[in-house]
Order: sequence, then structure tokens, then C-alpha cells
Amino acid sequence: MSALNSDTGTAAVRKAADLTLRGQLKKVYAWYTGGFVTFVILLAIAEQMGLSRQAIGIVFLLVTVALYAGIGIMSRTNDAAEYYVAGRRVPAVYNGMATGADWMSAASFIGLAGTLYLTGYGGLAYVMGWTGGYCLVALFLAPYLRKFGQFTIPDFLGARYEGNLPRFIGILAAILCSFTYVVAQIYGVGLITARLSGLDFEIGIFVGLGGILVCSFLGGMRAVTWTQVAQYIILIIAYMIPVVWLSVKQTGIPVPQAVYGYQLQKVTEREEVLIDHAKEREVIAAFKAQSDALAAKLEDVPAALAADRAVARHRVQDLKAANAPLARVQAAEKALAAVPKNEATATAAWTAAKMAADGRARPLAGMPRHAQQFAGEPDGDASAQRAFNESRRNFLALVFCLMVGTAALPHILMRYYTTPSVKEARSSVSWSLFFIFLLYFTAPALAVLVKYEVFELILRDGGTKFTDLPAWVSAWSKVDPSLLSVIDVNKDGILQLGEMKIGGDIIVLATPEIAGLPYVISGMVAAGGLAAALSTADGLLLTMANALSHDLYYKMFDPNAPTVRRVMISKVLLLIVALAAATVAAQKPADILFLVSAAFSFAAAAFFPALTLGIFWKRANKWGASLGMVAGLGITIYYMVTTEPWLRGVFRVSAPIDLWWGILPISAGLFGVPLGFAVIIIVSLLTPAPGREVQELVEHVRYPSLNTRRG
Repeated sequence: MSALNSDTGTAAVRKAADLTLRGQLKKVYAWYTGGFVTFVILLAIAEQMGLSRQAIGIVFLLVTVALYAGIGIMSRTNDAAEYYVAGRRVPAVYNGMATGADWMSAASFIGLAGTLYLTGYGGLAYVMGWTGGYCLVALFLAPYLRKFGQFTIPDFLGARYEGNLPRFIGILAAILCSFTYVVAQIYGVGLITARLSGLDFEIGIFVGLGGILVCSFLGGMRAVTWTQVAQYIILIIAYMIPVVWLSVKQTGIPVPQAVYGYQLQKVTEREEVLIDHAKEREVIAAFKAQSDALAAKLEDVPAALAADRAVARHRVQDLKAANAPLARVQAAEKALAAVPKNEATATAAWTAAKMAADGRARPLAGMPRHAQQFAGEPDGDASAQRAFNESRRNFLALVFCLMVGTAALPHILMRYYTTPSVKEARSSVSWSLFFIFLLYFTAPALAVLVKYEVFELILRDGGTKFTDLPAWVSAWSKVDPSLLSVIDVNKDGILQLGEMKIGGDIIVLATPEIAGLPYVISGMVAAGGLAAALSTADGLLLTMANALSHDLYYKMFDPNAPTVRRVMISKVLLLIVALAAATVAAQKPADILFLVSAAFSFAAAAFFPALTLGIFWKRANKWGASLGMVAGLGITIYYMVTTEPWLRGVFRVSAPIDLWWGILPISAGLFGVPLGFAVIIIVSLLTPAPGREVQELVEHVRYPSLNTRRG
């Protein structure tokens, strides 16, 4: 009876403490939200009084990074439970917000609307896959992993599969997918920091990195959690204001989701006009001529290279002999210096240029019609039918990889270790999906509204002269010409759609300027993008550092290590991993969305079969899980390296393999996941079953009591 009273008293104390914490959090974040809105209003007033754009950008950068750093300093800890899982006392709604921020990476905040802008219907695969993945998390993983009650995913693998081999493979897989993902986030940080501050992209990366490290370095998961809640508030406000403004500007209705279909119809009508436009056909012909000229060069690279070098050299000599203006001579010398140094460089440069010209030698600047579901025609000729079938297969394959990858990403699953109970973990998944839905439901509308603005820029009043282009065009082309560039290919002095190259990564960031909003809103959107990238980077860096310090060092090498040493090692490793990721990101390795999607395929192939079978099939054993993870991840990496052009260059793979069933490398996890399941099942059946202790662990994780069910 005394024990019962003691348990009841403990539960009452815990409940009272939980209610107190919730009340404090509600007050703190209410004041925080009000303070942020007031800060934006004051900056807007300062802009009207003459505060420069660069000053506004720097203020946003410094204030937001200082805010996150302040939360990190206040949340600093050396306690293992606080550092790794925030003391397991984060309420469901706040963990949902933190997960939303953790999830709203640079890919979601910056890249999703841009992908929808460039690919139309095909981009909906990201919305469907990412949101659908949370249904898998809620049904198959989050509650059970929370009941398991440890710190990391490799922890579960080591305990469930009886040993350090599955744990070690889990560590390697967690680092691979998290490192790939975090490089994309730090790339986004550099892009936004450069836009806000005017610093070089490479310097911007390391400036933004400081904001990442202060939070995760000092306070671990506790600091990251409360920072991510603050970051979610900023990013959702920043995302919604410009798109609502655009909706009002174009339709008079402040609900962009409601006018999406109406504006899509207008975009479709303008696409028909642009496809039949004589000037657009001139641009297509000009790019086709460029492609043909490059193809001729590639037929005899040595001769073409020698001819180009001779022409450039004679141009410099002729200008100098004629005492031409210095600017013209310098431009000619720059052109000479730009001639490829050798045949290999020339081949690579001309091949890339030919591919770019081929991409733009198509209607709508190479973009598909926005409302077109798949490429090709189901009732067309053999080529059209093949294109349709491959496009549809790739759409479904991408949805599958993103959905399963979402359910297996270690930095997302770690978030559900922080809730007080299994019930709160389930509730937290629902809140996560709600907070993510707010942005994902808006992104398709944003893409259509921005595309309408761009089409209007091209079509209104006979077109826009290059001398009259809006300021946002020149501003973004200076940040990075690969993100936005314009060129007068047909020499008519008027911008055509085919003469504007837009990268998807700037659509969201440039929306306020495209909409004609005050620059302070641009700064706020950039701050929101920075919040999204920083929050995800925090979670990913913490995942990698914890995998190395907790699972590798503590669990495998020094089980008697004191808590303070474990936490300190985690902090040192976090710093090392962050610097390595920043160094890679500074090389601009690939676009954000490809890097992120690659991480999903890696996570899906490596973790999903092992986690789900580990929870729902007691017969799965150590050797099955180990070989299944290796096989699934191995085939995914192999397919991606041998079919993705950028990766072939990195790994010096000269001969690409043919695509399997036309599946693009971004969906390589489609082959890894079923192979992982098959290998785990077959090997587990051919080798001894797990011990009784492990089978009881599975029952403990799945059922309320060990005695509830046997078998």
C-alpha cells in the first residue's frame, strides 16, 4: 500500500511539474512571438526612414543568430539525459513544433516551392512523400522507439540485434545520411547569409555555422529543442506573409490555398501563349544553334580548343594594337583566360554547356506545363508512351523513397525520445504533421503565384526591356549567377522566358521582391530560411555527434566513461563534423533538393527494414539485420554513384550503367528497401533465432506488459 501511495504521489508531482512547465512555455513563446512581430514592424519603420537594405539584412542576421545563441547559452547542460533527449519532458505540442522546424530544412523552406515552380505537378511527389512518411512514423516506429527508452537509433539496433556489429553499421549509416543532409542545410545557410549580409558565399557558410554550433554545442538536445520551437515561429510567419500578400495582389483574396486552382488556370493560359510566341521560338533556335556548335567542337576537341585559343589571343593582340579602351582589352584578356587549359577540361566544360543549351532549347525554358501530370502521352506513339510510363514510375518511386526515408531518418526519430511518455510520442507525431502541413499546403500555391508574376513580366505591354528589369533580377544574379541569370540571346533587347534561367532555390527567398514588398519582408523571409536550415542542421549534427560519442565511444569502447566526459566528447566531435560539412558545402557540390533526397534513399534502405522487422518480427536476428542493412545501403549507393552524373565525376566512374526500369538515381532507395527486407528475412531464417531476452524486449516494446502476449 505504501508503494502504491508512493507511486501515486510521484505521478502527482510529475503531473504538477508538467503543468507548470507548459504554463511557463506558453508565456515565454507568446512574448517571443509578440516581440518578433514588433521587431519586424520597427525595422519596417526604420526602412521608411532611410535604413539601407544591407543594414536591414545584417540586423536580421545578427539578431536572429544572437537569439538562438542566447537560448543555447541559457539551456547549456552537461547532464546526459538533458543533453541527449532534453530530459524526456518536452510536451507533445512543443515537440511537434520543434520537429516541424527540424523537418523544415532548407529543402522544404527554400527548395520545395522552387521545385514545384520548375517541375509543376511532378514536384507534388515531395509533398505526398514527406507528409505520408509521418503516417508511417506514427503507426510503425515513434511510439515503440519511445517505449524502448534509449538515446539513439544505433542504441535500438545494438540492443535489439544483440551486439555491436548492428550498432556499428547503424552508426555508419546514420553518419552517411545525416552528413549528406547537413551539407545541404549548410549550403542553404551560406546562400541566405550571403544574401543578408553581402558576404561571399564561402564566408557566409562559416558565419552561419557559428549560429548552429552555439545551440547544439552548449546544450545538446535541450538547447536544440527550445531553439527549434523559436525557429518554427519565425519560419512559418516568414513563409506565410509574402504568399498571402501575393494572393491579395493578384486576386484580392488573402487565402492563397483557396485561389490556387484559379491562378493555375491563368498560368496554363499564359503557357499556351508563350509556347506559340514567335520571340520564344527565336530564343529556342538560338540555343539550338549553340548546342549544334558545341556538338561540332566535341567531335574534334584538340582542333576546336586550338582554334578557340588562337581566336582569343588574336583578339587581345588586335585590341592592344588599336589602342582600344582598357575595359575592352581587359574583357578580351578575361575571355582568353577563360579558354579551357587542356582537352579534358574543354570536354567537360563543353559537354556541360551543351546539356544546358539543350535544356533551354525547349518551350517554356525547358519547364513542363505546370498542370501536366506526366511527360509523354499514354495514347501517343511508342516514344510518347515510354516517356509517360517512365515519368509515372519515377513519380511513384520518389513518393515511396521520401515516405519510407522520412520514417527512418535518425534525427527525426530522435525527437520522439524527448517526450514524457508513449502517449505523448503519438500525440507529438500528430502535432508534427499539423505544423508541417501549414507550410506544405501553401507551397504549391506559392509556386503558381510566383510563376504567374514571372509570366506577366514576360508578356505585359509587349515584354520588358533588359534596361527596365526589376531590381530583384540584378540583385539575385549577383549573389549567384547559377541561381538567376538573364541573357539576350536573340539580341532584341526584350526579355523572353527562355532567356531567364531561374534556380529553384531562390523562388521563396525572392518572393517578397517579386511581389513588390518592402525589403524588410525579404529580410524576414531570409531569416525564416536561415531558421529552417539552422534548426535542421542542429538536429543532424547532434545525431552524428551522439552516434560517435554515445554509441561508438561509450557503448563500444569505454562503457565506464563518466557522463561529463561523454558529453564533452560529443561536443568536440560535433565541432569536427560541423567543420567538415561546412568545408564540403563550400564547394557547392549539388543542388539542395538532390542532396536531401539522396539522404532519404540512404535512410530508407539502411534503417527502415531493420527497424520495422526489429519491432514487429521477433525472429529477425543479428546476422539478418547486419547483412540486410549493408545490402540495402550498398545497392542504393552503387546505383546512385553509377547513374548520377555529379557523383560519377566525384568517384571517377567513367562508364554509367543503364537506368533500371528508367528509375532516376534520386529514387535509388526503391531498390535498397526491398533488398534489405529480403536479406533480413532470408538470413534470419537460415541462422539461429535471437535469445529469449531479446524476444522479451520486443514484447516489452510492442505490448503494455510482458505477460500480455507470448509467441
